[in-house]
Amino acid sequence: MKSTNEMQTSNAEMVTISRAEYEKLLGQEQQLLTQNERLATMEQQIEVLMEALRLARHKQFGASSEKSEDTLMEQLSFLFNEAEVFSAAEKEAEENVTVVAAHKRHKKHEYTLDNIPEDMPKERVEHRLEGEDLVCPQCGETMTEIGTEVINKLKIIPAQTIVEQHVYYTYACKSCSESADEGCETPVVKTPREKNIIPGSFATPEAIAHIMTQKFVMGSPLYRQEQEINRKGIKLSRQTMSNWILKATEDYLTPVYEQLHKELLTRDVLHADETTLQVLHEPGKKPQSDSYMWLYRTSGDTGKPIVLYEYQPGRGAKHPKEFLAGYKGYLHTDGYAGYHDLGKDITVVGCWAHARRKFDEAVKSLPKGKAKGSSASQGLAYCNLLFEIEQGLSEETVQKRYEQRLKQAKPVLDAMFAWANSRTAAPKSALGKAFTYLKEQWPYLTNYLKDGRLEISNNRA
Repeated sequence: MKSTNEMQTSNAEMVTISRAEYEKLLGQEQQLLTQNERLATMEQQIEVLMEALRLARHKQFGASSEKSEDTLMEQLSFLFNEAEVFSAAEKEAEENVTVVAAHKRHKKHEYTLDNIPEDMPKERVEHRLEGEDLVCPQCGETMTEIGTEVINKLKIIPAQTIVEQHVYYTYACKSCSESADEGCETPVVKTPREKNIIPGSFATPEAIAHIMTQKFVMGSPLYRQEQEINRKGIKLSRQTMSNWILKATEDYLTPVYEQLHKELLTRDVLHADETTLQVLHEPGKKPQSDSYMWLYRTSGDTGKPIVLYEYQPGRGAKHPKEFLAGYKGYLHTDGYAGYHDLGKDITVVGCWAHARRKFDEAVKSLPKGKAKGSSASQGLAYCNLLFEIEQGLSEETVQKRYEQRLKQAKPVLDAMFAWANSRTAAPKSALGKAFTYLKEQWPYLTNYLKDGRLEISNNRA
């Protein structure tokens, strides 16, 4: 009897093809795989672009805990209708009242003259009744003062332009003059002249200080100051004002800056940051190219803060290395790699505000309804917890803060790092960028645990 296997008839059909046909089939299969890979890549790129689009829309239209800059058109509009904007806001506040028992109770305005500085000059204007106004309407006797009511009003006196005339007197001996016929020479003595703040100039310290304050503090360009001064009948060009600023800076402010620089490098904890700056007229550079303004400042561990700016045409690592030459201590920075090669004497402390912003942007880049329970939300929650711990330690002593950070923050950091290593995301996605930043910056982000004087972020800079 034949076995069951032998009796079964196979449904598979053997087909013989040529090698050319076989290679053609293999090519078609490989082409199909390549197309699938391309399709997957395109889908990933589309998702990254959609994330960027959602994030851009959120930054422009959505609410954000991070301060956002106004658009150019909004700035220009506000420049011309500033008075109208605040007037409308005032009217809106007037409408915001609460009716209580047939009368209106207005909300107390925040800006009043109830609390004025003690050293503010005060001009007293007294208002009294005189003559017939003092006669009592009931009995005809003269009324007496029983009290006062003080109402403060704001008076603004525009800046005054004064020509300071220096008169130097010349003296001679009258007795010698009368004896001149006897061959006696009459001595003549002139009053010594004071040195000008700028040799050969009619500038005064007050004038230079006003011009620099208007330009660098109030943001008034020199050409506007020139117009304002010319309207008062004084011809003072912007070129002259520029020369005054440069010369006064070189002679009086640069030595102060250099001394502050030396003092800054003696501190144990510093902050540093840099931002782009466009310079219109700079030799060897196009107006559209970026220059940089670097900031170096003391931390919150001192009662005498020092804040210094340094302009540089580029962002190279050599600039902070030169500025911080000889410094030994902690340096708060962002994730810029240029700070990571400053020498073994400088310990770089990373910024958790930057790390948190990466996860915040990853959350905002997700489609509506997808954020809850996502990896981006989990990462943001870890960051928020670290900041909450730090806020609770703000009033503690340096030593207590150091101890409590090890007790409270370090376990959160360890858990977050283990969690991040267990997650994956497309490298170019918002979440992928957040993970990359977190892992690359981790040695610097955890350095704030080393000293209670250190801060969790570089927001101070």
